[in-house]
Amino acid sequence: MLVVLNAKAGRVLDLGAEPVRRQVEAALTRADLDVQVVLATGEEMCRQIREAPAAGHDIVVVGAGDGTLSYAASVLAGTDTVLGILPLGTMNLLAHDIGLPRDLDGALAALTDAHPMRIDLGTINGRPFHGVSGVGFFSQMALAREQAREHHGRVAGWLIALAKAAFRAGRFSLELEISGVSHPVEAYAALVTVNAFDAPGLHRSRLDGGELEVLVAEDRGTLARLKAGADVLVGAWRDNPAIHRFTSPRLTIHARRSRAWVATDGEATRESLPLRYAIAPGALRLLVPRGAAQWRHHDEEIT
Repeated sequence: MLVVLNAKAGRVLDLGAEPVRRQVEAALTRADLDVQVVLATGEEMCRQIREAPAAGHDIVVVGAGDGTLSYAASVLAGTDTVLGILPLGTMNLLAHDIGLPRDLDGALAALTDAHPMRIDLGTINGRPFHGVSGVGFFSQMALAREQAREHHGRVAGWLIALAKAAFRAGRFSLELEISGVSHPVEAYAALVTVNAFDAPGLHRSRLDGGELEVLVAEDRGTLARLKAGADVLVGAWRDNPAIHRFTSPRLTIHARRSRAWVATDGEATRESLPLRYAIAPGALRLLVPRGAAQWRHHDEEIT
């Protein structure tokens, strides 16, 4: 097992890099498993993850945020190398889905009781991602959150980013192409998720359901934008009449522009349009604690 920890993560800085490295190594090492723990940042983290399969590692555990985890998923997709998570980022959506505690002791204990499960990934223009990809309001939210968090902290930064995104996100004409059918809409946001966030607490009850969920928010003014954005972020969008929902294994988003900011697993990038999304069923082997709700659906399907 290779464990790659973000040396700049808040908990690593709070507890000290070397004590954290020793704690992780001691918790995960067992008689039949050798564990190597490295602390790195930026490109060095990516290099460690990228070279892990060729170096003979069977498991790669990433202790970082959703963006780095998304990169790891793209590297390990379609291979037999198993991905594990230590939630050291801000949102930690995938870790949240499988019930990993936010504290380091709890997350390490859960990992020792985890087993590999094949989960779906999504792709955007051919590039894999594990959770969510959004345009309009959601991309503006990601950009504003990164700027605000540096100066205002996590919670205050989130609220400031929400307000900025609501005013910055402009109205644009979208055309969703789903199963050969065109769905035109005047919107200010669209969000594509790998399987539906359908369980309480913004959880996905399944990680292997084989479909994308698409949420499109109509433009009904600034107050409606704030409400719709907040509803999506807290999981209350299904009762919002301004938000339309579609499901499909693949879709294409057209717009009257050649490029747009897209926030994918928390990272904002400029993408060429149209945006082509697809589901990649069972593309990733993920360490999932045996008590996670997703095992119930997974075991039922195997049975």
